[in-house]
Order: sequence, then C-alpha cells, then structure tokens
Amino acid sequence: MLDGKLYFSTPEGVSLVFTPAGPARRGYAWLIDWILRALIGALIYIPLLVTMGRAGMGMGLVAFFLLQWAYGVLFEVLGDGRTPGKRMLGLQVLREDGLPVGWRESILRNVLRAIDFMPLCYGIGLGAMLLDSRFRRIGDLVAGTIVVYREPPAPLPRPVDAAPIPLPFALSPDEQRALVDLVERIHAVPPQRQLELGDLAQPLTGLRGEASLQRLYGYVAGLTGKDAV
Repeated sequence: MLDGKLYFSTPEGVSLVFTPAGPARRGYAWLIDWILRALIGALIYIPLLVTMGRAGMGMGLVAFFLLQWAYGVLFEVLGDGRTPGKRMLGLQVLREDGLPVGWRESILRNVLRAIDFMPLCYGIGLGAMLLDSRFRRIGDLVAGTIVVYREPPAPLPRPVDAAPIPLPFALSPDEQRALVDLVERIHAVPPQRQLELGDLAQPLTGLRGEASLQRLYGYVAGLTGKDAV
C-alpha cells in the first residue's frame, strides 16, 4: 500500500481499488449516526412513556437497546456497508478482501465497539487506528473489516451533438472505438485542450480547432447511428 490505496482482484478478474478512511471522517460519520439514533429513540420513548407510564418506560429502554446494537449491523449488512452517517460522508464498510460485509463481520465489529469506546469516547479505538496502516480499530481487526471511501460514480458521457457524417476513409474497428470513446469523453477536457485535440485530428477531418471537433462529432454520430439529443 505504497500509495495509500488498497488493491484487490475478485475471482472474476476484476481489479478493485479502495482508499482507507481516516479517523476524522469516521468520527463525523459516527456523530451523525449517534444523533440519528438519539432522535429515533426519543421519538419512540417519549410517546410510550406518556401513553403507557412505567410499562412504556420499559419498552422504550428496550427500543434504546436495540437501536444501540442493531442499528449499525442492519444498515451495514442490508445497506451496502453504509449507515446513514457513512452514506452522507462517502464511507463504506467492507471485508478485508474487498467483498461486501456480512452478518458475522458486522456483528463482531459493532459488539466490539464497546471496547474501542473505552476509556472515553473511542480512546482505544483511536489509538488502534493510528497504529494501523489501514486505520482499523479493534473491532475491525477482529472482524476482518475495513472502512473505505466510497468513490462517486463516474458521470455518463454526454451525447454527441451533430448530424451524421460519413468517414472520409475506412477505419479499423479499434480505431472506430477509440474515436467514439474520445468524442464521448471530450467534454471532460478543458476547452483549450479540446481545441488541441481538434488540431491533432486534422489528418482525419481536414480541419483545425472547433471546426475539426464538429467534424469528429459528425463522424461519431454516423458510426453510432444516433443523432444528437
């Protein structure tokens, strides 16, 4: 992990790259979840106490207990490794091999949270994270889990905005795919760089700059058989 990232390969041969999440971001996510648990607990406890008296108090305490221990497990297993706090801050719990977290791993890491919390407000957990290259607390080390940054999905390519134009000469399938990929992603490139790419395409378009780009758009519209959207 020389560059701070974790590299995994799935049985299907797919390469996965993750960045371990540090204590600060994880602490903010925990605070958000703590506030949410407190609000949910209050919304359950107060009506029960008002309407049912001592019996309601007992039921409310049971609800608080379930929120404390089941909240993280249910969200991590059923919510793609993300509690609401982790989701808001772009974090995800995974197994150490990069696969989704399961019931066993999630239960272990959440039960051992009580040890990480000692002596006060995650003292042991913070110390363990600072000593570990993957920022794992005691619960993560025992359960075999890691918390990573969840990268946002890449934006979809913008449609080509041009009428179809036939190619001036034949291109190989690989060249056609390269041309389509270039044009579909060109809007992610700074405008000046786009003009430079248009100049580089002069042998194909016979034009330069913006005019060359528009000609490329027409070629790709013809290759894909789609007009502009």
